[in-house]
Amino acid sequence: QVHLVESGGGLVQPGGSLRLSCAASGFTFSSYWMYWVRQAPGKGLEWFSTINTGGGATYYADSVKGRFTISRDNAKNTLYLQMNNLKPEDTAVYYCTAASGRISPGRYDYDFWGQGTQVTVSS
Repeated sequence: QVHLVESGGGLVQPGGSLRLSCAASGFTFSSYWMYWVRQAPGKGLEWFSTINTGGGATYYADSVKGRFTISRDNAKNTLYLQMNNLKPEDTAVYYCTAASGRISPGRYDYDFWGQGTQVTVSS
């Protein structure tokens, strides 16, 4: 049974940092492209980061470029997201997702989804 379990969310002040983790099980993690998407209150899904199977290629939306870093540890079956200089507009539920290939931004037909973790940026 496939599981993607996010952790590390919470309440942080503007300018602060958080590190999200996503523990994967039930599939061959190292063979899957991994993604982070988020959904702000009252808004649709927003893709913002991708990492390829080996971790050597990463992609970011302009909204997070330079502030967020995606990484993965295939030995630990874990995906990470380091978020720095957080802004109130980063408040959202953050999901990790997996796909056997590269999914273009704006498409959300991933193979697997986590349950999400809440990130709230507020003073």
